[in-house]
Amino acid sequence: MIYFDSAATTLQKPASVPAAVAKAISTMTTPGRGDHPAARAAAELMLGLRTEAAAFFGVSTPENVILTTNATHGLNLAIKSLVSPGDTVVISGYEHNAVTRPLEAVGDVSVRVVNGRLFDREQMAEGFRRALADGKAAAVVCTHVSNVFGYELPIDDIAALCREKGVPLIVDASQSAGILPVDLGKWGAAFAAMPGHKGLYGPQGTGLLLCGEGVLPKPLLEGGTGSLSRQQEMPDFLPDRLEAGTHNVHGAAGLLEGLRFVRGLGSQRIQRQEASVTEVLRKGLAKRGWRVLGEGPVLSAVPPREEPETAADRLAEKGIAVRAGLHCAPLAHMTGGTIDTGTVRFSASVFNTPAEAEQALALV
Repeated sequence: MIYFDSAATTLQKPASVPAAVAKAISTMTTPGRGDHPAARAAAELMLGLRTEAAAFFGVSTPENVILTTNATHGLNLAIKSLVSPGDTVVISGYEHNAVTRPLEAVGDVSVRVVNGRLFDREQMAEGFRRALADGKAAAVVCTHVSNVFGYELPIDDIAALCREKGVPLIVDASQSAGILPVDLGKWGAAFAAMPGHKGLYGPQGTGLLLCGEGVLPKPLLEGGTGSLSRQQEMPDFLPDRLEAGTHNVHGAAGLLEGLRFVRGLGSQRIQRQEASVTEVLRKGLAKRGWRVLGEGPVLSAVPPREEPETAADRLAEKGIAVRAGLHCAPLAHMTGGTIDTGTVRFSASVFNTPAEAEQALALV
């Protein structure tokens, strides 16, 4: 199988990732729940993960790195910590349902959607400036990279606007973490959420929420933390406040190794490799009459003579893994003009090659 669905989950992992998961399952228990060797090993692992992530993503202290189950979990924590009924929130026109559904669930939230032409960063930045001009926004939520089109939003400009206006910023780094620079401190963002199983090459069921300074997040769950056990309220310090219950220690072990793999290779090298593959796909699909929309490692395209789902099923039968439909992001498809058809999405990882892209094109 040639796998081009890494925007959903990277399938090929560094060998160190499954090895770390297997070792943790048989040697580690739960951090903070004992002083025996298995518990201490788990505590050391969790601190190692937080320390590695804090250094890589510009977080002031390891304690502000929260282990989540995925980016959706982190975005729910962030949104429900900052947004209340009656608030105004500004989002981009490329947001995933992991942003729009939590906002809907809060209720009575006025959502301002900043639209713009695909890949026009200047227009997008100006749209955010206008949306923030009246000072009514309680928060801005913005994806760093569209999971449909690979469009890199002008996050540095948006972050600067938020700092200027004193508006908290939540960044969805689901498609950028491990590929593009993600720097919470530079942005001055309140939160950034990311999955472990995409560009960080960790296991499914893992993610990170990066927490900025000066914000006390609201828990989604209450329960045991291994700290302040006599107290019936959740602790008022991180990470315990947001990590109720038993940790996914073996998942964290795999995520730590994935993060080390990414840091070792370097994001620039990963980005160049993925871009070399995507460029072959982009040119080849266009030559074959597909309408191509996308940049970076994520490319969407509409086939000329069949429905996207039909094309994806046909490719799957030939051993090419892609994803068709609306990709849990109908707002992005509305902005991109593909809401009626959906698209076929091709998304590479560092383990893909231009030769694989050529093989896939021969079967398109």
